[in-house]
Amino acid sequence: MISPLKKQIIDEIIKREGGYVNDPSDSGGETNFGITALVARAAGYRGKMREMHREVAFNIYANEYWDKLNLDQIEVRSATIAEELADTAVNLGAGQAAEFLQRSLNALNNGGTLYPDVKVDRSIGPTTLKVFDAFLKNRGPQAATIMLRALNSLQGAFYIGLAERRQTDEKFLAGWLLNRVK
Repeated sequence: MISPLKKQIIDEIIKREGGYVNDPSDSGGETNFGITALVARAAGYRGKMREMHREVAFNIYANEYWDKLNLDQIEVRSATIAEELADTAVNLGAGQAAEFLQRSLNALNNGGTLYPDVKVDRSIGPTTLKVFDAFLKNRGPQAATIMLRALNSLQGAFYIGLAERRQTDEKFLAGWLLNRVK
């Protein structure tokens, strides 16, 4: 069963990503509903990208991003952080979203005095969830806001780094910062 929040978040991502795009400047290549051809093929879709149905995109988002990151487990702790990680995963990959969370947890533990570091393995498993629980407990009512700002800071820096390394990505930087880093 899909939680109402999971459905809502994925529906919003699909709406925001829009339909079919094949911009030659985009290093992601041909996409539909924000799903690249590479991701679609890896998920088993064999049709033309232009003809991919919304339901296929929804299932790819659910399986390849939400479920891969264990966002059902994040959602019960913080819906805001689950939504942010889902959006980041869609744009930068599930591993990158998990890395941002793990790096932020480590940087916010006051040198290990609040809770131990978590291994940055780009996967949200039981250890990361345990450390996330400790972060939420130790940082109190502002924890979700603090984490959201840390995640967005890393995401923004990542986009700037892309634009610095690949001049073609400069075309997308303002939109990424405006629409992705919130």
